[in-house]
Amino acid sequence: MSTKPDQNGLKAAAAKAAVAYVPDNAIIGVGTGSTVNFFIDELIKIRDRVKAAVSSSDASTARLKAGGIDVMALNDAGPIAVYVDGADEVTKHLAMIKGGGAALTREKVVAAASDKFVCVADQSKLVDILGKFPLPVEVIPMARSYVARELVKLGGHPEWRMREVDGQMRAVVTDNGNWILDVHGFSIVNPPLLETEINQIPGVVTNGIFARRCADVLLLATTDGVEKRTR
Repeated sequence: MSTKPDQNGLKAAAAKAAVAYVPDNAIIGVGTGSTVNFFIDELIKIRDRVKAAVSSSDASTARLKAGGIDVMALNDAGPIAVYVDGADEVTKHLAMIKGGGAALTREKVVAAASDKFVCVADQSKLVDILGKFPLPVEVIPMARSYVARELVKLGGHPEWRMREVDGQMRAVVTDNGNWILDVHGFSIVNPPLLETEINQIPGVVTNGIFARRCADVLLLATTDGVEKRTR
């Protein structure tokens, strides 16, 4: 009999625990990804208590609207009470790598605009040092090659994120109309420093290190239950 954890079950448990952080009649920031999809499903169950949501991606917006939750533009929302999102990697200090779903820029903006950031993740995402997961960097298309060369100087090995469309490989395009470089080979011992260094490269929109604005609360689903960690 397999003892491999049920990843979907763990994700659902973390998402359900996040509902406790949703205030009544508030505007909620909602992230992107498989764990967040479980959170959206839980949010739909209490939609009468939710004033509106601000979403970090077109995919999450569609899911929220389909569930009967109003979605507002950030410019119209004012203060956001809480932002709930997942992570591709997270440390015990609650710094993260995000952007596997190519929504890192909007995620970073909504996180910065929120009073509290709740990260929902399963135990596989907890790491001692960030970097095993390739670091996403969103770049404007004209700067791709230049930014890639600068990332090599920092010790990384960037790859242009592609996907197959109609039998041909094409660039992944973000909701903002930009491209993604996935940087392999980093061992990120000082996340705030590297986050700043990469963001200062001309042509970079932002990168997937969330350390300057890390999570306030981590809800980490394990086989023994959901652990709450704070910074």
